[in-house]
Formats: sequence, structure tokens, C-alpha cells
Amino acid sequence: MTPSKSTPASIVIPTRSRAPYLEVALSSIAPQARAAGAEVLVIDDAGTTPEGLAQAERFGARYEPHARPRGLNVARNTGVQRSGGELVVFVDDDIEACPGWLQALLTAASEHPDVDVFAGPIRPRLEGRGGWSSHSCGREAPPITTLDLGGSDIEARYAWGANMMIRRSALERVGPFDVTLERGGDEQEWQDRLRAREPGARVLYVARAGVDHRRTRADARPG
Repeated sequence: MTPSKSTPASIVIPTRSRAPYLEVALSSIAPQARAAGAEVLVIDDAGTTPEGLAQAERFGARYEPHARPRGLNVARNTGVQRSGGELVVFVDDDIEACPGWLQALLTAASEHPDVDVFAGPIRPRLEGRGGWSSHSCGREAPPITTLDLGGSDIEARYAWGANMMIRRSALERVGPFDVTLERGGDEQEWQDRLRAREPGARVLYVARAGVDHRRTRADARPG
């Protein structure tokens, strides 16, 4: 499918065989995308699946499956290649976007044209009875990516892929995500490349652009 060049933003959701998570993500994102005139892309790294296709169609998202599993960063790069918005928003398939999330990001991009990377709060949410497990003496953080820099917009060191927006022009200058990094550090590596190329590059934390990063108890057990 030909990417739209008139949309203000493209929201890229990589997924693989996690239909219950994806449904919640799309239900929270799709209305905000429609209101803003943004496009939503579901990049299915499991290959074409009936569940993924049905959910994308139900929520008005574009379905862009890989032919075979290729990894998270390949999925992110596919989303960039097959989308058209000048702002590319990356989220995980297990988030739920808070009301006003997308508009807060778009407003920040408009008000800060000199910033290429934007981050938003990522709040952990374990679903089911009880709170976060505290095995191993309770010193570990929740088994999920989080970010909370407070209630005001401030500069951040890094944005994380569960809730991150990058200008397409910066992606074109710096290049794609490193597909050899599949165990973490991929977003950090890309931002380090940006700063190495452009020492004054900034990341802005947008306090009103929050998402909940969800886990069911079955997925949150220590491995």
C-alpha cells in the first residue's frame, strides 16, 4: 500500500502473536489518530495472521505484515518505510494510550521545531489481582519499560520505544534502527548516533503524552 504523504503523523505498532494486547492498544490509539488525521500501521512480525488483519481492519489501521518473523527493529524500520507522516510515533503493542496522548505529542512538535525526538511517560500497569511481584528481595524494578520524569516538560536523555516520536527528517539523516540489536538498547543506540552526528540534538519529555505499559500476571513472572 502506498503511504499517505498528507498525514501529520504515522503511528507504528510492531506486534507478534499478541492479539489481546494489540486490541487494547488500537482501541486507545485509533480514536486519537482519527481526530488528528494521523495514520496507524500495524506491522505484524508473525507474518499474515487472521487476528492481526481483523484487528487492523476493525480499527481502521493499515496492516503491513512481514513474510516471516524478522524482529522488532526490522518491524520499526518497515513502519518508517511504509508510512508517510513527517512525525513517526513508535509504541509497543502492550500499551494503552491515555486521553490526549497524541495531541500532546503533536503540539510539542509544533512548539519545538528544533527538537527531533520526543518521549512521553510510560507507566507500568500489572493487570490481575495484586501488585507488582517483588521476588529476589524486592529490589528489582517492574519487569517492563517505564519512564517518569515528572509533571512538566523537560529535556530527557533518551526516549524509549514504548512511547517515542521522531521526525522523519531525522530518521532520514541518521538512518534506520540497528537490526542486530534485539535484546535492548536499540532506541538508545539510534539516539546516540543522532547525537554523534549532531551534538546539539535534544530529546523532549512531554509530560501529558502518557501511556500505560501493560502486563498480565502471566507475562510478568520473573523468567
